[in-house]
Amino acid sequence: MVWGVAAIAYAVAIMNRSSLSALGPTAQHHFGIDATTLSAFAVIQLVVYASMQVPVGVLLDKFGATTMILAGGGLMMLGQLAMATVHEVSLAILARVFVGIGDACTFISVMRMLPEWFPARQLPTIGQLTGLLGQTGQLVSVTPLALLVGAYGWASGFVGIAAVGLLVSLIGACVLRDRPGVGTAFERMTGRLGTTSKHARALGRPDDTAALAVVPPPATALLPVIPAAASAANPQRKKPLPMVGFWYRVRRLLSVPGVRLAYWVHFTSPFSATAFVLLWGTPYLTGGLGLSRAEAGGLLSLTIVSGMIAGLLLGPLSSRFAENRVYINLGIVVAIALVWVVVLLWPAEPPMWLLSVLMVVMAFGGPASMIAFEVGRSHTPQSFAGFGTGLVNTAGFTAALLVIFLIGLMLDLQGAGSPENYSLDAFRWAFAVQIPFWLLGSAMILVEMRRTKNWMQKNGRTLR
Repeated sequence: MVWGVAAIAYAVAIMNRSSLSALGPTAQHHFGIDATTLSAFAVIQLVVYASMQVPVGVLLDKFGATTMILAGGGLMMLGQLAMATVHEVSLAILARVFVGIGDACTFISVMRMLPEWFPARQLPTIGQLTGLLGQTGQLVSVTPLALLVGAYGWASGFVGIAAVGLLVSLIGACVLRDRPGVGTAFERMTGRLGTTSKHARALGRPDDTAALAVVPPPATALLPVIPAAASAANPQRKKPLPMVGFWYRVRRLLSVPGVRLAYWVHFTSPFSATAFVLLWGTPYLTGGLGLSRAEAGGLLSLTIVSGMIAGLLLGPLSSRFAENRVYINLGIVVAIALVWVVVLLWPAEPPMWLLSVLMVVMAFGGPASMIAFEVGRSHTPQSFAGFGTGLVNTAGFTAALLVIFLIGLMLDLQGAGSPENYSLDAFRWAFAVQIPFWLLGSAMILVEMRRTKNWMQKNGRTLR
């Protein structure tokens, strides 16, 4: 029950994150903005999401998962209520900042809660199921939200999202528990621990780590000791400034080729689907290709469903063929790039079958990017595990926000930055900005694969 409510809270966060995915042209009309400004909505939201990962992690350790999930829900509600009522662009961007912060609070808090309720051997499966349930939030934002806004207006649609968030937060306050034996937020406020909380038990033994012994973590001796450890041994030595220690850890971690390989794997595969689903898919399909809102919503839904299915397929494949998992990612990147090139070079409007192929192939990019975290875990020392995951996770968001911004900028430079001026040729040039990102990422993957292989041979390492 705890896991189900937490997964629903994550789905609501995804719904808030992608609430503009089917409303790009509507948002331009509502605020009277060009394509570059529309891009800023998504870019700033992604920047905030990525930059808040480390601060949220610190707060998570201090206040617990339940508090952070509820706080994130509250921030997203404030953001959506602001989107429903404001008409100034600056205030609307501020509203997306609130959404980005709330979104950042949710996912890692949900994942932090899982080990307290499930045995270690079940965590990969539960994590996958959590991701699948979360993607249903995108399905809601693609079609039902667009229909609601079309029927009842802009304000009603975003107030409706805030109302769903409020309902889930109220349920969460009465159900979510950080771990067995700890009360809900409501129980802690009243000071009375209910019978259910007193007798709550994890599903299996949460401390059963026998399965983890098969995959030992990398040795920390592979990295030089950070000066902070030396400072502990010598109290008279001045402590380094916080940001100096941060950048020192970044440099040391990136000195391992396998970590750099993980970074570029995550950089290269997911940005196309992120940019398409999060913002530019609906403008391209309706304004560039002239499809109806229903047809565009159907294609976007196909992308989301295909991504969910791809996650189920790629998980076992990458585990079974661990030695070739980077090649699996690279093959998917090449397939995405080739299909996009065919679509962009098609002499007329691409037929529906070709668009459907694009939606399905592009959807594999998101699940393929999860291979980056498997690569990172194989090469990141255990004491750097959380920091390394966050560092790798910034790669895909960096590529996505750059592509989202450049697409909007290219449309404006061609004089096609508003819905009434959209054209297929303008979108062709705009989406072509993805090509340099694929070329750069693929080249760096090949370079870092060679360096990683040499580094493993030099250090006597095998793939874990």
